Amino acid sequence: MKDGFLRVAAATPKIRVADIDFNADAIISTVKEADKDCALLVFPELCVTGCTCGDLFRQESFIEKAWQALYRIADETKDAPSVFIIGLPAYIEGKLLNLAVVLHEGMVLGCNVKLTLSEEQSRYFSPYEVDGSFYDEHFDDEISFGQPLYFCEHDLFSFAVLFDEDLRAPISDDVDAALAGCHILATLSSRPYIVGSEEKTAQLLAAQSRKLHAAYIYANAGIGESTTDLVFAGTDFIFENGRELARSSAFATGVIYNDIDLKLLHSERTRDDAWRSDFANSTADEDLEFVTFPMELNSELDLIRKVPKNPFAPEDPQEIARRCEQILTIQAMGLVTRLTHIHSEKVILGLSGGLDSTLAFLVCARAFDIMGLPKTNIHAVTMPCFGTTDRTKNNSIELAKAYGATIDEISIKDSVLQHFKDIGHDPDDHNVAYENAQARERTQLLMDLGNDEGGFVVGTGDLSELALGWATYNGDHMSMYAVNGSVPKTLIRHIVAYEADRVNESQPQLASVLRDILATPVSPELLPPTENGTISQKTEDLVGPYELHDFFLYYFVRLGFAPSKIYRLAKIAFAGEYDDTTIYQWEEKFLRRFISQQFKRSCLPDGPKVGSVDLSPRGELKMPSDAASTVFLDELKDRAGIGEAHTS
Repeated sequence: MKDGFLRVAAATPKIRVADIDFNADAIISTVKEADKDCALLVFPELCVTGCTCGDLFRQESFIEKAWQALYRIADETKDAPSVFIIGLPAYIEGKLLNLAVVLHEGMVLGCNVKLTLSEEQSRYFSPYEVDGSFYDEHFDDEISFGQPLYFCEHDLFSFAVLFDEDLRAPISDDVDAALAGCHILATLSSRPYIVGSEEKTAQLLAAQSRKLHAAYIYANAGIGESTTDLVFAGTDFIFENGRELARSSAFATGVIYNDIDLKLLHSERTRDDAWRSDFANSTADEDLEFVTFPMELNSELDLIRKVPKNPFAPEDPQEIARRCEQILTIQAMGLVTRLTHIHSEKVILGLSGGLDSTLAFLVCARAFDIMGLPKTNIHAVTMPCFGTTDRTKNNSIELAKAYGATIDEISIKDSVLQHFKDIGHDPDDHNVAYENAQARERTQLLMDLGNDEGGFVVGTGDLSELALGWATYNGDHMSMYAVNGSVPKTLIRHIVAYEADRVNESQPQLASVLRDILATPVSPELLPPTENGTISQKTEDLVGPYELHDFFLYYFVRLGFAPSKIYRLAKIAFAGEYDDTTIYQWEEKFLRRFISQQFKRSCLPDGPKVGSVDLSPRGELKMPSDAASTVFLDELKDRAGIGEAHTS
């Protein structure tokens, strides 16, 4: 499986209660018509007979007919590539059992026995707890049965078979299966449809898949079941690590597919402290045996899974709003705690009219509201120099005034020119010294102003800039508290937009300023503007689009994906926006910069962690400043096959 992707499916065929031949035909046709790349296909509980047969389950001939149907299903699907799981009743050792039968290439790999029975099902079925095997003449093989039975094609493609009630029990079987090493939990269900049941199931699967870092394939009984007392909707789900990948419509039949990422699940487990704990290791049964089977898997799977462009932000607009509010609160409370601790009631920050300083200013305003302090104690300073445009300077002034903060304009041109004279630098030479001298002069001014006024300098740099090292060492790189240090650029856009929407009715002029800041190109404004006074130095033209870099950052740091896999996902996420070569070149640049710029992150000021990616050396990133990027660049080159990699 290239990159760990595996196509799976859940199916709810239309059945007829007790019409075993009709149901067998539906199962056979579904298996034969399934996507050729589907590795695992799950059907509902008791789908061979229907789950609403009632006392017909007491008829011996009826049960025997179901087992005969199993033979036909196996024989007629032996050329199908998928492993698939069906539900049927069967007598084993004199007990009537509710089984989930796993089939592949015309053979039964094993039969899982349902142990947690509903009151209705306990009228017919036995919760037989003895594991064993029996010989079947048709298959000429010993067939394993019991609960649990675990199945494994190789280390990543490993799954357990469960029933709906197993998930809802106080001590659920899926926990044991996950601890045993199963990444996939195939779940057969016959749960009726009532008001709210669909969302409750989705919430359960989301919570369990997130907690266990597992994928769930959930197939439920649907159309064709008896409606004597209940209605069945057949809503099927595929979940992965808390994320819903696919859901069928209620009262519909058919198959839902998606590609689960087994390497993602494995990575999450290896990074989760709870999974590395002594408890988790002691709970797993080391003597447990897996039913193994060989299988041909498509190594060049054409992925159908959706890859979000912004992994740092949810796709639901309401959830984005909630997330923005939470982040602002976390940032503000971090600042409140620090100010309270040092007995400071005044902050100093540079306000440039760009996104980062705008967010830092919003955080200061919220912190002062929490502390009950006057916003005049927020001393914002705009420091124009060679590259400052009227647009950004005016926006910074209007922003500060709208919140009632103190705003000063202090030009640093003369100071920087004097510095150039002191070091013998030609002001017409727009090299790195020309740019960085401005950033360092601004930081020196803010720090000295803070000392002079007894204020506290709040930093504005963000996570994306830290990842790329796009900060002047001991310039904008430094502050007394960095409130934006774990907020990526793409998420900052959402937060500023959220604040604009929030104040739109009460302060439309402020909302207009915030939206103009959002529309302003990202720039450090260190080079002179164009002849018509617009920004000449656009950051994304130099280091690349932040939406790409934030994408690379998340998958490289948060999940530890190989560069070639990140490239593969980026091509899907940004299809139609960037061509393959462009994505490759910027990812290559990201890797070189991220590895080489660790020395800047090694001496970061304090700041609050707000999300799952943290580059603080006191947090989750422990990385040497002298590491080489060769391994990662070569992996990208060798497996992606575009361009030439460079070493560093």
